[in-house]
Amino acid sequence: MHRPGQQGHGLWARRIPWASSFAVLVFQQVGSTFAADNQRAETVGLDGAARALLVLGPLFLLLRHRFPRTAVFGTSAVTLAYLAAGYPYGPVLVSVVVAGFAALVAGQRYATWGALGALWVGQLLAAHTFYGWLPPEGDGPGPWGTDLFMAVWMIALCTAGDLARVRRAERERRVREEEEAARRRADEERLRIARELHDVLAHSISVINVQAGVGLALLDSDPAQARTALTTIKSASKEALGEVRQVLATLRAPGDAPRAPAPGLDRLGELAEQAASAGLQVTTETEGTPVPLPPGADLAAFRVVQEALTNVVRHSGSRTAEVRIRYGTEVLELVVEDEGPATGTGPTGGGNGLVGMRERAAAFGGTVEAGRRPDGGFRVHATIPLRSGEKRPPLQ
Repeated sequence: MHRPGQQGHGLWARRIPWASSFAVLVFQQVGSTFAADNQRAETVGLDGAARALLVLGPLFLLLRHRFPRTAVFGTSAVTLAYLAAGYPYGPVLVSVVVAGFAALVAGQRYATWGALGALWVGQLLAAHTFYGWLPPEGDGPGPWGTDLFMAVWMIALCTAGDLARVRRAERERRVREEEEAARRRADEERLRIARELHDVLAHSISVINVQAGVGLALLDSDPAQARTALTTIKSASKEALGEVRQVLATLRAPGDAPRAPAPGLDRLGELAEQAASAGLQVTTETEGTPVPLPPGADLAAFRVVQEALTNVVRHSGSRTAEVRIRYGTEVLELVVEDEGPATGTGPTGGGNGLVGMRERAAAFGGTVEAGRRPDGGFRVHATIPLRSGEKRPPLQ
């Protein structure tokens, strides 16, 4: 187990670029030695102060990730002091290049431009204005080619750094979008599972509740009818457990396909039988030519009808309900009606059932409208768009 202090120390160690900074230090020390041999007649030899400046620049590089502005200004100041002292030109500029690139990638554009501009202007003044007061003695003005070369590599550095910054920002944007998409998928999956559990449990428990009341009422006077009610309870609870297991299986192993197919409108007869066991007589009517629906839309249509019938069982005094399915050219319409009246034993418009129905239909671009009829009954009207431009064979 890592202590908080140890974890912070490890993060600090990862953020400090020890290896690359040490590589720059070695390169500057060795490269400046060769540069001193080639520029012996024009520059001051490498002494202790020069070696110290060649070490100080890479030390600033250790800060380039956490404090990029400090690094780029520090290396620029050290390099200007080195060049103004008349030491060999060349490898000392590597520290400025590395620090400037890191600062540009970190978004410190103006700080980098300011540091590089100050270095270039300082080099111009040292080489063409104050050369008489600076070592080596008797030295004349510096060549303009060197200053032009410095300006060119500074412009190239700024261009490359800005390009790297843009690419880095684009990568970070894609990563954020992927993370947000993953969170949305997870939220949608949790919502889907919650809707599935609500629909399964609400319907089955409503049937069980009605049959339990029948069984208790007839336990002494009509044992045979009470036994039938208990049989219905057993069947409804078994089916509910099976569907709950299927939903939980997809939660535990989201990459695996469900073992049993999701229910659809082809199981509308079973749904009517379950409602009948709860004392609700359901009549169904189909208009138009039935066409196969996508699995998600088929499940949504089934759940809408199931929830509507569950609400009739729970909240209506009517013992009959009518289900009409109309297949249009572009829209599937579902209508579930009962004659009422409302019993007032539960919520009729503000519960999770109607909200779930609307969410299911909205997921496929559809709508759900629910409300009381003028005669006292209740009506649920749902529409689910069919995919346009696709030809489907009629269901056999």
